Amino acid sequence: MAAAAAAERKHEALRDYQGMSVSEEDQEANEDMPDVHDAAVKIERAKGAYMAYSGLQEKPSKLEIWMWYLYEMCSHFIVTTVVPVVFPLIISEIVSKTDDHDDDQGWGQTPRGIACMLREIKLYDRLTHTSISKNNLNLSAMEWTSISWAIGLILASPLLGLISKQLDHGYNPQLIAGAATTIGSLFCLPVGFIKTPYIFPFYIAAIVASYIVASASHTRQLGLMVRGYTGPTLKLSQFPTRRGVSGWFSVYATAAGGLGSAIFSAFTYHMLRNKKDPFDSLWVVSIFSGLKWLVGMLHVVTLRPVAITNTTSSVPKSYFLSLFKYPYAIASLIVIFMSSFSSTCIFTGGLLFLLGQLCLRPIFFLYFWLIYFIFPSFSMPLLQPLQHVIKADAVRMQLLGFLLALLTSGTGFYYKEKNWQRHHVLLFAAIQSTSAGLLHAFGRVLLLDCTTHGKEGAFSVWHSWVKALGTCAGFAVASAISGNVSTAFGVSFLAAASGILILIFGNISDVGGAMAAGHLHEDSEKGSPVPGLDTSIILKEHAHEETA
Repeated sequence: MAAAAAAERKHEALRDYQGMSVSEEDQEANEDMPDVHDAAVKIERAKGAYMAYSGLQEKPSKLEIWMWYLYEMCSHFIVTTVVPVVFPLIISEIVSKTDDHDDDQGWGQTPRGIACMLREIKLYDRLTHTSISKNNLNLSAMEWTSISWAIGLILASPLLGLISKQLDHGYNPQLIAGAATTIGSLFCLPVGFIKTPYIFPFYIAAIVASYIVASASHTRQLGLMVRGYTGPTLKLSQFPTRRGVSGWFSVYATAAGGLGSAIFSAFTYHMLRNKKDPFDSLWVVSIFSGLKWLVGMLHVVTLRPVAITNTTSSVPKSYFLSLFKYPYAIASLIVIFMSSFSSTCIFTGGLLFLLGQLCLRPIFFLYFWLIYFIFPSFSMPLLQPLQHVIKADAVRMQLLGFLLALLTSGTGFYYKEKNWQRHHVLLFAAIQSTSAGLLHAFGRVLLLDCTTHGKEGAFSVWHSWVKALGTCAGFAVASAISGNVSTAFGVSFLAAASGILILIFGNISDVGGAMAAGHLHEDSEKGSPVPGLDTSIILKEHAHEETA
């Protein structure tokens, strides 16, 4: 009886730790096994239970890392090109009063007196002039896109609580990322079936909400991969290793995202070049975006399963609000909002100014997009060694990004009355793209440093939603004041300056955030006696060789 009671207690302990029960068949099989094999099974199960309890993660494989990069390359263009560029163009074609583009071959003048083809002038008018009436509101195609984008954010809000639980404590977090990617990509396909602008809030809202959910899963995976290299806790002297690993992953993913956006921009230009029916060409572009996004779902097969210590039913409803117990995480979210707002406002306001005021040729916009999206693929990896030399953390790298944004927006505001030279435009496109890349890459690094282990999903949903909110707000502001580049650049300048002030005077620190989240302890403190849990045994000292 004593032996039976002991076996029952052992069975219950394994079930509590591993989140699953042992079947009667398995128990009978184990009784028939030799003692050596039975001991090996017990050790393996105990190892899994301890990893779930302690927060240890397996070191990510090369396949997992490259698939994580692939998703960024196949999805980042959704918020940089598809929603802010392609959809306004499609809406403008639908609400256009004429379907005949043969009469657009004449010449006119911009408000600055620059000779411009009627085709470019009419395109700018269709994008920025009020042409959609709804409930006594007269809106432009850009403003209609902004409202649709905001609806997507509202739809995604109720999902934050559910998604955070499933990502951290659900049995199949892979299904969440896969379903969100599939739904979002499918909504990119039928945009040309019904030629009315009133259906686009439905399309855009679904795409935006799906992107937020999938992006949260993607960010959570970064936190788990970093933990796989460094363990859940480190000594203070070992933190630079975590800093290097997380920065390395995020920088190269950002470079991959820029490359994916450049490929999509080149395809968009190819489809619109010398096409008599821009609407059908833009529909093909939208279909291509959905298929490209769907390819990124390959990374779902490498998503890590959750080491379940609690079921979703036992997790409190306020679980997704756990981030607000960490002041460093709250401050990093505010900085993320400022960075995405300023980057998008500069990008959108600059594009509208180049099109409507300077009337640059379509081929120049291709050069602009290629430089803007590809340049970070070279500049940011080159900054990585500099970061190690000067021992810059995520906060300092974000400060550098904000300073570059100040340079771009300040220069644009100061020379607002000038007709910008093409080589100056391309130069500042490279500068601003580096700024946007640094803010994007190290914003999520800083937030994950402030994330306690086991709650990566709860923190990641807020990162994804707040970043989308800042992007939408920047786009909306630039769209509402189209034709007034000085205001767009002035607002962007203030947002970037606010981000700098928060980083400096908010006492934000990646070390402080990691300490508050439980990732660090003082070198003099004793950690877990288990080897590898708080030593450098599992640290990634050859991260460059593995990920290069």
